[in-house]
Amino acid sequence: MNPDTGDTGDTGDTGDTVPEAPTPSVSAPDPAGTGEQRWLTPGVAGVGAASFFSDAGHEITTAVLPSFLATTLHAGPGALGLIEGASDALIGVSKLAGGPLADDAAMRARLARGGYLATGLLGGAIGLAAAVWQVAILRAGSWVARGLRSPSRDALLAVLAPRTGYGRAYGLERAGDNLGAVAGPLLAAALVAVLGVRHALLLAAVPGLFAAIAISLAAREAGRAVTTPRQRRRLRFNLAELRQAGLARALLPVALFECGNIATTLLILRATGLLHADGRDLTAATSLAILIYAGHNAVAAAASLAGGALIDRIGPRPVFAAGAAVYVLAYAALAAGIGGWPLLMAAFAAAGTGIGLAETAESTLVARTLPDRLRGSGFGLLGIVQAGGDLLSSAVVGVLWALVSPALAFGYAAAWMLASVITTVLAGRPWHAGQASGSRHGLP
Repeated sequence: MNPDTGDTGDTGDTGDTVPEAPTPSVSAPDPAGTGEQRWLTPGVAGVGAASFFSDAGHEITTAVLPSFLATTLHAGPGALGLIEGASDALIGVSKLAGGPLADDAAMRARLARGGYLATGLLGGAIGLAAAVWQVAILRAGSWVARGLRSPSRDALLAVLAPRTGYGRAYGLERAGDNLGAVAGPLLAAALVAVLGVRHALLLAAVPGLFAAIAISLAAREAGRAVTTPRQRRRLRFNLAELRQAGLARALLPVALFECGNIATTLLILRATGLLHADGRDLTAATSLAILIYAGHNAVAAAASLAGGALIDRIGPRPVFAAGAAVYVLAYAALAAGIGGWPLLMAAFAAAGTGIGLAETAESTLVARTLPDRLRGSGFGLLGIVQAGGDLLSSAVVGVLWALVSPALAFGYAAAWMLASVITTVLAGRPWHAGQASGSRHGLP
């Protein structure tokens, strides 16, 4: 077993590959001589930077797109809903498709580079669109590229970081993503004010180019670790091997969590309504809700970093459970209809803490549970669980909100989070890679 990559007993030829040597980590040695490899290498930093730049770029597009459709292309909210709904559905499917591709070490590097570049260029090209159907194609293509690259990025990170630093490495990646979600809308506001809507969309491609450069540097560093010649393998989704490795059981609490993980636009809508009912006009309520949402993303970034460090000490399972638990508190507060911006900010901070802790734990779970040759498929399966659960949760919460009340809608989401906490606690004794092969698997 390789202690750096988490390979736990590769049993040999499955008919598609020759027996595979463990993939070494390229993390730097510890100069202090403590025996632990340094986790923050240029490659890990490159992945974090790629997530920051890419998310900043597509958040610029997301922030400006409604105005572009309404004022420039004269399309209504129905067009926006169809475009965003189709894109969200495609990203989950493309993550699942990208999983088997990422199982191949050479292909995952190319897919990560191409995916980040395509995401940025297609998103920026929306600024050239002259019709709604062109926007739909470009937005969908950008989201497909984003989904395809995600398993490759996460699999690269498991090669770049030592096993003892997986939590911090994935926490840094999640922090970069969340900080990009803070910077993107702020950049969008400045670009629209100075250059206008169409030029702001065009310039959204620039952060995407920086992201492609950053991930290329990270992929080159990861490539140095893979020195063992490998026979070309047939690409397939290794569901049976994933189940044998224990991933299906480990992902059960994750699936319950995602069934309660609603779109942040619903959080913003709830905050806007409560702030408006508190005596503000609609414009002021909307602006304040967006600022509170930016705070949510900043808290999520901090929680990702702190949660990653904690995961490396105590494992993903308790950190994941803590993330789901604080979500219960956040949803309960929003269901109760708390008034005043300080209390709303506290609820959004709780939600930001929850997503920062949970997403970092989910990625670390897959990296720890699977050997390198299965990690791409594992991250693809995680991606479809996340996307499918998010789509279901947002749809059901939206219907309950419209037909009954927002209190029942957020109560429904809180119930799923509570079920995730209970299932995580009851998932069985912790499993840590490094025990004998064949030991019980669950949330570590």
